[in-house]
Amino acid sequence: MSALHSPCDRAVAHAAHGGVEPSSAPGWVLAGAVLGSGLAFIDSSAVNLTLPVILQSLGGGFAAAQWIMNAYGLMLGALVLAGGAAADRYGRKRVFASGVLLFSLASALCGFAPNLTILVAARAVQGVGAALLTPASLALLGAAYDARGRSRAVGIWAGASGLTTAVGPVLGGWLTQMISWRAVFFINLPVAFVAVWLVWAHAHETKGARSGPVDFAGAAAVTFGLAATTWALTAAPKHGADAMVVSVSGLGVAALVAFLVIEAKAANPMTPLTLFRSRTFSGVNVLTFVLYAALGGALFLLPFALIRSHGYRPSAAGAALLPLSLGLAALSPIAGRVASHIGARPMLIAGPLAAGAGFGLLAMFSRAAGYWTSVFPGLAVLALGMGIAVAPLTDAVLGAVDDADGGAAAGINNAVARTAGLFALALVGFVVDDANPTAIAAGYRLAMVAAAIASVAAALIAALSVARSPPIGDR
Repeated sequence: MSALHSPCDRAVAHAAHGGVEPSSAPGWVLAGAVLGSGLAFIDSSAVNLTLPVILQSLGGGFAAAQWIMNAYGLMLGALVLAGGAAADRYGRKRVFASGVLLFSLASALCGFAPNLTILVAARAVQGVGAALLTPASLALLGAAYDARGRSRAVGIWAGASGLTTAVGPVLGGWLTQMISWRAVFFINLPVAFVAVWLVWAHAHETKGARSGPVDFAGAAAVTFGLAATTWALTAAPKHGADAMVVSVSGLGVAALVAFLVIEAKAANPMTPLTLFRSRTFSGVNVLTFVLYAALGGALFLLPFALIRSHGYRPSAAGAALLPLSLGLAALSPIAGRVASHIGARPMLIAGPLAAGAGFGLLAMFSRAAGYWTSVFPGLAVLALGMGIAVAPLTDAVLGAVDDADGGAAAGINNAVARTAGLFALALVGFVVDDANPTAIAAGYRLAMVAAAIASVAAALIAALSVARSPPIGDR
């Protein structure tokens, strides 16, 4: 996802505490975890604003922009579950520090990248670092706080994550305009240093009680499968169904099938397939994939449309996205309280329908002059829809499985949301085949129509699959 984090990021700490003595300075651990995880969240949203400028600086077409984002999203989406298992197996503090350091080194390489090849490779390494530090940051909180303080700490973590996501486009646009696109990567370095210092100085080392070996075979299979299918989808608009595209896509599908076989037989699978026996759990994850694919593709194209087609400066384009992030942050807690009274199902129908209306407005007014008539109405309605849907998604996912499986269920939903954005960015090439303003404007309208249709489909999926759960207070 280019601008929003997964709806279940804040839930994966439920099973992380393991009965360890809480830290004597949990506030400092929380600060370090927030700073570390903030690197991953802010990077996704900030870099998206730099893409038009990066292409002007280093050259390359629209496919290059797709890979700058997808190299990061691919490794993060494929390895985030394995990163959580590694934190349980090798120690949460150790894995968090390793992830932050790897992320910061890759950020420096991005900042110094002389060409697109090195930049894309460094973005992939950033994704590996983010896959290690993100689940470990939550697990650190689970171990640092007692039962009473844990929920509050995770709530602060989630709120800070939302804030960094909102700030990301503004900061990325400002740094790009005032200094350089390279500054978006270099600013990660001092933040990473402080995050590692705080955690290393104040957090106890903890491991999972039933960690077991990391599912490296599953991680390798899903990474290769997603990489191959993403490459094929990105190359297909330009090359068609030639021998290379067909061969690579076949290998990707075979690897994903092998991943399912591995997970079915693994002693400690990164994706427990038994959870999908629940119709609600399966349905909510399909809903998540469809809705977040629509959002990921739309938010990837919006900065291009603002900068290339409408002549916005990067800082103005970043500020233009604030209504979505701030609206989501304000509405999600309210939606969570409403869902506790009426259940998640009606919210998961109404939210995607409103999001679809927002995408429709963005398509309808794409030719209008001025931000307040062309962009703001659609973003405001989109924020309403996503704000209604995000918190109930968490409730529906966790309510569909036993309490003992809550962490795994949330992690799967997290990975599904990130993978949705990955495939959406790959598919963008079918509607935009060039980075010139005319092609971007035409592709932007078509993409918004497709996103609106996908959002309506997500509402239909909710209506057909999500159980009519009683209000939380009556359970």
